[in-house]
Amino acid sequence: MSFPEVIVEADGGSRGNPGPAGYGAVVYDADHVRVLAERREFLGIATNNVAEYRGLIAGLAAAAELGAESVVVRMDSKLVVEQMSGRWKIKHAALIPLADQARRIAAGFARVSYRWIPRAQNSHADRLANEAMDAGADVDEGRAEVASTRSVEAADPALADTERDLPSWIDEAREANAEQSKPAQHGPGWTRATGRPTRLLLLRHGQTELSVQRRYSGRGNPPLTALGREQAARAAKMLAAKGGIAAVVSSPLGRARETAEAAAAALGVPVEIHDGLIETDFGAWEGLTFAEAAQRDPDLHARWIGDPTVAAPGGENFEEVRARVDAALRDLLERYPGANVVVVSHVTPIKTLLRLALDAGPSLLYRLHLDLASLSIAEFYLDGGSSVRLVNDTSYL
Repeated sequence: MSFPEVIVEADGGSRGNPGPAGYGAVVYDADHVRVLAERREFLGIATNNVAEYRGLIAGLAAAAELGAESVVVRMDSKLVVEQMSGRWKIKHAALIPLADQARRIAAGFARVSYRWIPRAQNSHADRLANEAMDAGADVDEGRAEVASTRSVEAADPALADTERDLPSWIDEAREANAEQSKPAQHGPGWTRATGRPTRLLLLRHGQTELSVQRRYSGRGNPPLTALGREQAARAAKMLAAKGGIAAVVSSPLGRARETAEAAAAALGVPVEIHDGLIETDFGAWEGLTFAEAAQRDPDLHARWIGDPTVAAPGGENFEEVRARVDAALRDLLERYPGANVVVVSHVTPIKTLLRLALDAGPSLLYRLHLDLASLSIAEFYLDGGSSVRLVNDTSYL
């Protein structure tokens, strides 16, 4: 028995992003009544997006095995739907081979379309993904166990005909899916992140007069003090001793560039400027102390302290900074995969990079302290994993 058209619904999830992950996929007939096949699998440690793509691949492969001619894919992942539809570019290196694999399977159908649906309408696939993750939670010593997979062929003998005389591209799809299901080779450490990470050595700039006076210092351009230049020199010496650093990337502001130039000279590499690493724009509060800003705009300042969506008058809020820094991070990971990169920036961008590495909420911005010329280290993996190795080291100063 073959099916002119089927509906594939797929989902994936990760409890930690990255964390224990699994996917679910279900194939319906064209009327969205009869379930033709289900797939679910525990993946070990992976990200949400990787799990979602794996669910898509499993669903397409199941549709191919059923002899479907046309497939309507329905998912609540806007990212996967837009990327597979060709409207969004795939930038994350870990997702490119998964998308290619899905396209190879999809090429065997006469027609494939992708539609976004709300999560509530994708509950069957979501349930399968959660069942897979639940099954994985019972695996001893972190070794992945493939959760059960069932198809209605077992319940309906008529569907057994779909196993006969399958085209070669379906066999290739099965083999590709089986290959993708093999346990990943994980690096050391409890995170089990895969591959060699891009290591960002996050260096805050040295002292300026505004930092001495504890004033808001955003887009202004005060130079380093004599102590600030000494701090930059000591940090440069420390980084040179580490070695193995591929690049020095800096905020465009002078205090960061001075600090970066010292490091670059010691390492023998040029300074690259990235506008995404610039400090928050504090608007009308630039150059004011905390008390002066609170006196000038008491209500606004009180809300700004705890709400990342509130901006200083004429300035930039912390969620806007997060979006900007997130884009800069993606750019750095694309340009320097698996390399060690010194990033010279300011308090808020560095805190934001640490927040992204920890997958933490905005409260981190208000609770984390970073000293002048301090070093923090965050690692980002191709599969979307990340870890923080060091925060606020000043032992070299």
